[in-house]
Amino acid sequence: MNVPIIRDAKLADARRLLDIYRYYVENTAISFEYIAPSLPEFEARMKGIMKRYPYLVIEKEGRILGYAYAHPLVERAAYDWSCELTIYLDQDVRRQGLGRRLYEALEERLKEMGILNLYACIGYPEEEDEYLTRNSADFHAHLGFRAIGTFRKCGYKFGRWYHMIWMEKFIGEHPSGQAPVLKWKDRSEA
Repeated sequence: MNVPIIRDAKLADARRLLDIYRYYVENTAISFEYIAPSLPEFEARMKGIMKRYPYLVIEKEGRILGYAYAHPLVERAAYDWSCELTIYLDQDVRRQGLGRRLYEALEERLKEMGILNLYACIGYPEEEDEYLTRNSADFHAHLGFRAIGTFRKCGYKFGRWYHMIWMEKFIGEHPSGQAPVLKWKDRSEA
């Protein structure tokens, strides 16, 4: 059976995840980085995220096809119930529903932690070009995110200026007396 599975990422996955990410750094304006990080730098990023948030991979027949994770929106205690999401798929497997499956799995794990607000920071072209389309914004909108802000011409890559938009999705209620957010690894202690 060739059904993709979603699981927690491991540091041993870093090389494959970096290979997926490197394509976006070197060939697109989806990532505003100019140079892909080294493997040790990428592993350090993973370790930092995995201390607190879910970091997921989707794989089929043992091959990782993409990954998604959450990270702090802002490093201040009052923002604990909010987080930013990131997702990358192997460029050869887009538009197969894998991104939706990854995001839905990530959202469920974040709900378990007590996260209420999801955010996505997305490169956005004034006019689509060979480096950046509006596909990411459309993907997020399809999953219930809504655009809440635009930073105009704030990213410069490949000799062009790009906008950045913020999108938001609420996944929980916002009562007074809110319970604290659990770290991903602490969730079973609740």
